[in-house]
Amino acid sequence: MARATIWPVTSPRERSEQIERDTLSPRATLAATSKGRETPEPHDPLRTCFQRDRDRIVHSKAFRRLKHKTQVFLSPEGDHYRVRLTHTLEVSQIARTAARALRLNEDLTEAIALAHDLGHTPFGHLGEGALTPFLGGPFRHNEQSLRIVDHLENDGRGLNLTWEVRDGIVNHTWSMPEPSTLEAQVVRFADRIAYVNHDVDDAIRAGVLTEEDLPIDVVEVLGRSHAERVNTLVTDLVDNSDDRAEIGLGDRAFGALDALRDFMFERVYLRDDARAEQEKAIGIVTALFEHYVGHPNEVPEEYHRAPGDLPTRVSDYIAGMTDRYALRTYEQLFLPQSELP
Repeated sequence: MARATIWPVTSPRERSEQIERDTLSPRATLAATSKGRETPEPHDPLRTCFQRDRDRIVHSKAFRRLKHKTQVFLSPEGDHYRVRLTHTLEVSQIARTAARALRLNEDLTEAIALAHDLGHTPFGHLGEGALTPFLGGPFRHNEQSLRIVDHLENDGRGLNLTWEVRDGIVNHTWSMPEPSTLEAQVVRFADRIAYVNHDVDDAIRAGVLTEEDLPIDVVEVLGRSHAERVNTLVTDLVDNSDDRAEIGLGDRAFGALDALRDFMFERVYLRDDARAEQEKAIGIVTALFEHYVGHPNEVPEEYHRAPGDLPTRVSDYIAGMTDRYALRTYEQLFLPQSELP
């Protein structure tokens, strides 16, 4: 049922907050009742707190760098393969569709979705694995995403995002506790729905798979085409989450999604013929880390202002690199440079 309380409205932001109270589900997270920011700020006259968070994320340097970070395929030949930025936009689209259908807070959902992968390293998950041995614990891109918005952006001041967005960022991966808001739970499912299905699409485009290779039991449940599979999963997510305490897929759809993910690990993510290129990417990240730990004065000053020991700050710098910047830096540091004009 809609919330009937009438509040005095004196600004566009307050009007938006009133619309949320009147139209969103009782399960939705309202901007007006946010737990707020680590450092309190005056309210914006135009935008709710979650709209401001979304805008800060979109204008961040880390968001812009996503356009040159690997999703799955390293240095693909062609303009139509996904990168981290297009993946992020697909997650946002799927999550917003589900949130709107469930009458949840679309602004909060969008902000979490746009920020969830800011902490990814160059060369995808390979970069994470390369940094882990140096840090005394696993490098996790979700934790790095939170570190970016808390400490690394805005010349070390961070973005000062709301508690709800920060909770959704760090807990979007399935290895973490369930996020505190339904909006963040929607993003968690949208992320998996997006990457499993668009990675299938890219693998077919790359000639690694054909449509006939897909498991028949998965096709029978989810559909043959990319559009059919995504539509089936998002529709099922909405149908199984309406007026329930948690967000979730039905058993049949969730089983098919998991089976498709397992298939992708076997046939695409861990395939033998990609190991040589993957080892090169790991070697680049490893060499960069070892160099900068030995030459900390070459790490930009903005990273030295962040909390943490030297390996953590070197990791911050390398994790922020795009694929092509990491390659160019490696070439400048370790390969002979031409003396010809």
